[in-house]
Amino acid sequence: MVPNGWNETKLGDVIKHQKGYAFKSESYKKDGIRIIRISDTSRNSIHDKSPVYLAEDASESLANYKLREDDIILSTVGSRPHLLDSMVGKAVKLRKQDNGALLNQNLVKVSPKPNVITNDYLFSMLTKSRFIYFISTLVRGNANQVSITLAELFSYKFLLPPYDEQRKIAKILSTWDKAISSTERLINNSKQQKKALMQQLLTGKKRLLDESGKPFEGEFDRVNLSELATIDKSSLGKKTPEDFEFSYISLSDVETGKIAGNLEKHFFASSPSRARRKVNCGDILLATVRPNLKGFAKVKAEHDGMIASTGFSVLTPKKDVSGDYLYHYLFSCHITGQINALVVGSNYPAINSSDVSGLKVYIPCYDEQKKIAKVLNNADESLAQLEQQLADLKQEKKALMQQLLTGKRRVKINSRECVA
Repeated sequence: MVPNGWNETKLGDVIKHQKGYAFKSESYKKDGIRIIRISDTSRNSIHDKSPVYLAEDASESLANYKLREDDIILSTVGSRPHLLDSMVGKAVKLRKQDNGALLNQNLVKVSPKPNVITNDYLFSMLTKSRFIYFISTLVRGNANQVSITLAELFSYKFLLPPYDEQRKIAKILSTWDKAISSTERLINNSKQQKKALMQQLLTGKKRLLDESGKPFEGEFDRVNLSELATIDKSSLGKKTPEDFEFSYISLSDVETGKIAGNLEKHFFASSPSRARRKVNCGDILLATVRPNLKGFAKVKAEHDGMIASTGFSVLTPKKDVSGDYLYHYLFSCHITGQINALVVGSNYPAINSSDVSGLKVYIPCYDEQKKIAKVLNNADESLAQLEQQLADLKQEKKALMQQLLTGKRRVKINSRECVA
C-alpha cells in the first residue's frame, strides 16, 4: 500500500552514478591522493587500517573519480554471499577527511538527482535491512568472489515521499546518528584509556594503594605461565560414556572476552574429535589457533562443566594467583609480542601447549593482583555498558527507519502533519 503523497520508484530513476577507475596496484604509493578501495570499507564506514595512495601529479586527469565529503559509494563485488557478511551493495558515506580521495574499481558513486531525493534520505534507504536483503538475493559467485550488476542494483524498488518530507525524516534520523557517533567515540576513547591503564598497571609503572593507603612496593616477579596456572587440567578420555551429553564451546563460539550464548549440544559418541577439554567456572580459555584474533575468555558459572575445543588451552589459576589478573594480562602487549613470535603456519597459524606454558608473565603480590584486576574489571564493565547503549541506539534507529521509510509513521512539515 502506497502512503498518501508517496510514489513507488526505482533506485536507478532517482540517482546519477559514476563507476570507479581501475587503478593498478603497482601505482600505489605511501602518500599522495588516497584511493578508496572495497577493502577500505566496512559496516557502512571507511576505515584507515592500510590506506594506499596515488602520486598527486598522476591524479590530474582523474577529476571524474574524485570524491567529496558525504558522497555515497556502493560496492559491486564482495567476498562472501551471506546476508550480513557480504560487502556487496553496502552503502558507505564519505567522511570529511576523505575529501579529494579517488574511487577505485568495483565501487560506484551514487548521487541524488536534484529536488527528487535528498542525499541523507538516499543513504538511509540504502542502509535499510530490506535493501541489504534484496542484494543478497541477487549476488552470484562462490565464497571467494560474489558480485552484482549495476542494472540489478538500480532495479531496486522503494517508496519515495515528497522532497520536504524526506528532509524532515532525514533530520529525525540524524538525531540517532549523532547519538550513535557520540557513543562510538566514547567506546573508542574508553578502549584507548583501558589500554593505557593496562600498560601502566601490568608493568608496575603505576602502583595502586594497599589497605594502609600506601602504594604497593616491590618488584614484579617474571615467571612462566605454567607456574601460575595449570594448563589443560582435565580432558574427556576414551572411557567417557557414549551417551554423555554436553554443551560444546568451539573456536568460533569465542570472541574477545565473550563466549556465545547458544552452544551446540553433543553426545560423546558423535561429538567432534576436538571436543575434549573440560572447563570449570574460573578457568580461562586461550585460543591457540589464530591466537592473534584474541579468542580469550573467562569461564563463568553458566559455562561450568562444559566441554571446549582442543583448539584452546584451558588455564586453571593456582593458589594465590588472581584469575582476573591473569585474564587481563593475556591482552597485554607483552603477551601479544610473545605469541606473535611463536605463531607458526600461514593458512592455519597456531601455537602449542608448550608455547603457552612458557609464556612469560610479570606478576606482583596477590593483594596487588586483586587490586589491579578490580580496576580493569571496572573498566570492562563501563565499556560493556557503553556497548549495550550503542546496540540499543542502533536497534531504536532501525525500528524508527522501518516506520518512517515506509510511511507507517508520518511526520509534521511546517506545522502540517502528513497522514496516510
